[in-house]
Amino acid sequence: MNKQLLNILANSNKDIDNQLLMDYISGRLSHSDQHAVEEWLGQNEFAADALEGLQEFGNKEQLQELVTQLNQDLKKFLQQKKQKREERKWKGNPWVLLAVVLLLTLVVIAFVVLRMLQTQ
Repeated sequence: MNKQLLNILANSNKDIDNQLLMDYISGRLSHSDQHAVEEWLGQNEFAADALEGLQEFGNKEQLQELVTQLNQDLKKFLQQKKQKREERKWKGNPWVLLAVVLLLTLVVIAFVVLRMLQTQ
């Protein structure tokens, strides 16, 4: 099977080999392997639904293009999310920190001086 089709199933399960699933879709498994996959699918409802959707997809060439597009979109989305997370991080500019501390110190000193003037 195409390596791009296997990419969408990467790390999807640890119980069964992804190549075995792709061979199951293609109908290239022995009877015993086919039975093992069907037994596993009986225990994993999500995987069974996903596999059923892939089997009902008519045009196999279009399926490969769709899988490629999904993988590209997913990578693009994850990259954008990572960039947004990096942008939200405070860079820790020491001059900004120094200015904030200095401003707070001046406010506290002004408050104390005004209090002392009011009490006299």
